[in-house]
Amino acid sequence: MPESTASATELTSQYINQVASDLEHNVKEQERITAEITALQQQLAALQHDHTVLVSMQQALGVAATAPDAANAESTTVPFPRKKATARPRKQTKTAAAKQPAAKKQGAEGPADKKAVAKTAQPTLIELIRRHLTEQSEPRSAAEIATALSQAHPDRGIKTTVVRTSLENLVARNQAQRTKQGSSVFYTAPNPPEPTAAPEAEPQAETAG
Repeated sequence: MPESTASATELTSQYINQVASDLEHNVKEQERITAEITALQQQLAALQHDHTVLVSMQQALGVAATAPDAANAESTTVPFPRKKATARPRKQTKTAAAKQPAAKKQGAEGPADKKAVAKTAQPTLIELIRRHLTEQSEPRSAAEIATALSQAHPDRGIKTTVVRTSLENLVARNQAQRTKQGSSVFYTAPNPPEPTAAPEAEPQAETAG
């Protein structure tokens, strides 16, 4: 019996200690959760206060934004009498408005006509090549002619292949001569006709006289 009572008292004391520690832990958790709830309630109150302030500001701004619209709406209803007053000058200026398109057309056609005149005034590439050959005393290759013409007319965008084709066309029409020196091809102006007819006509005229 004494041993059983001793073991019972030991278990009871263990239970008491366990319950006491559990109670202490429970109290601490309550305190922690209560503190968190208090902080959350404070945050919630601050958010609610900000919400009310923002709503009031939104309403105030909405009224301020609609006020200019109302003013504009009122101003649009005012100028009806003014349109009647300005109707007569519009009738008087119909002739001037009718003349304006003609003036614009003339102004638009002016630069176009100038461009057309400028284009027609520029010599063609074949004319440039023919002039260049007549000015040269020695044969020139297509590359040399293209280089010289490009330097003289940088805005034309002259290419060697185009110059070579134009030279061959001149040769085909007997307006240029082609000579070969090895693998290179050179071009010259056509030989001028020999003035043999005119001297022979003079003695005939004298004998006739």
